Amino acid sequence: MCTVVMLLRPGHDWPLMLAAIRDEMIARPWDPPAANWPDRPGVVGGRDRLAGGTWMASDGARVACVLNRPGTLGSQPGKRSRGVLPLAALAGEPIDATAFAAFNLVCAGPDGGSVLECEDGRAVRRPVPEGVSMLTAHGLDSGESPRARLHLPRFRAAAAPDPASGDWTSWLALLASTDAEPGAGPRGGMTITPDDRYGTVSASLFALSAVGAPVWLFAAGPPGVAPFRPVALAPAARTWPNSAP
Repeated sequence: MCTVVMLLRPGHDWPLMLAAIRDEMIARPWDPPAANWPDRPGVVGGRDRLAGGTWMASDGARVACVLNRPGTLGSQPGKRSRGVLPLAALAGEPIDATAFAAFNLVCAGPDGGSVLECEDGRAVRRPVPEGVSMLTAHGLDSGESPRARLHLPRFRAAAAPDPASGDWTSWLALLASTDAEPGAGPRGGMTITPDDRYGTVSASLFALSAVGAPVWLFAAGPPGVAPFRPVALAPAARTWPNSAP
């Protein structure tokens, strides 16, 4: 159950900040964020070695992430890999929801963005609201998610990070939390301690600046355990493209 936390503040020096947790089968191989697609210049993202797509990518002006819907982990017979969706969103390519297993796709920039929630071939688009929001397998700010019920209020109450000084302390502590609602089990925490099959395999901290370079910090393991290291990104455009997937 991957999770994306967003802070949208149009007009601010740092109008978009994002934290992402990737929970996955431990045996599924992947490459860290880089320019992994020569046919998509300027696009940087982590690469799934099995299907060639990504869970999160950026073109330096926007960021896109895809999450599975509940009960749809792994490849689905007769369906395309959902890893192509962040790449398609950044390129503005049309998306046929019926070609994929259920997914939640967010694409956002400093002026806003949207979440495309697709299940059984039906698609609903929701705008990313200003302030702090959380996308889980259940959807945007969904009360059906035990993770969102417990942790979204904590992110909303926390001080905003300061990417200019490299201070992400407030969000780092929350990302690393394994706290869960009673009865939710170990998968209710923000971080799922990996076992030999499944768990949190990576995490990202991402920010777009209105005046300078974007920031992407990547941890190749659970936050609080693996160190966050900078990812090289393309310079951000000064005229922002449409941020809807």
